[in-house]
Amino acid sequence: MITAGDFRKGSKIEYKGEPYEVVDFQFVKMQQRAPIMRTKIKSLKTGRVLEENFPAGDKFESPALEKKEMQYLYAQDDLHYFMDMETYEQVPLTLEQLGDTKKFIKENMTVSILYYKGDPITVEPPMFVELEVAETEPAFKGDTASGSSKPAKLETGAVVKVPFHIQVGDILKIDTRTSEYIEKVK
Repeated sequence: MITAGDFRKGSKIEYKGEPYEVVDFQFVKMQQRAPIMRTKIKSLKTGRVLEENFPAGDKFESPALEKKEMQYLYAQDDLHYFMDMETYEQVPLTLEQLGDTKKFIKENMTVSILYYKGDPITVEPPMFVELEVAETEPAFKGDTASGSSKPAKLETGAVVKVPFHIQVGDILKIDTRTSEYIEKVK
């Protein structure tokens, strides 16, 4: 059991019979009223985001989620195939189930797949991934202003802001939670 007062970003709850993840929350205390948690929760099944207000004392069940490590194999048509590392069973997932995760995974990468009541519902990429820069503007001498950046398209299609010295072919470490450049690996 988790109470609304204990919400954190990434907390998983069962709400109206479906698994949800807390995307954002704010504790609101109004004069002469009970405090509430103003939240944004995302359905792990559909990806739909709801804005809900809960009394701070409301209790929620933790959803019965099972996490399996799987390897991303390939994409065919609108399906993306993953292989269970223990049983070698292949599981197809749709683009809706992948969501934003698609822009951070590449073939042979190990990811976590969340199952809810025996059905795969979503993919969690590793916290940090190393991806190659496919396209970016060339660096020019004198582009050294601190804090400034340029867009770079990675091998998976994701676009991130990078420093000016990054070039095509560089390998970058990316934080998948925030879609931010961390460092140049190679």
